[in-house]
Amino acid sequence: MHHQQAPHDTTTTERGSFAIARCSCGWTGPARRSREKARSDAATHTTAARQQTA
Repeated sequence: MHHQQAPHDTTTTERGSFAIARCSCGWTGPARRSREKARSDAATHTTAARQQTA
């Protein structure tokens, strides 16, 4: 039987001067002052999640 994994849909949100990456799986990255670093955290999480299911 094949179990389908939930997609890892990431977003970044801002809270004051910080950006935070979040995923539909419940993962939350650290608060970052750099929006680009928060987006990078999200991309790294998505890549790692895909490699675990491959």
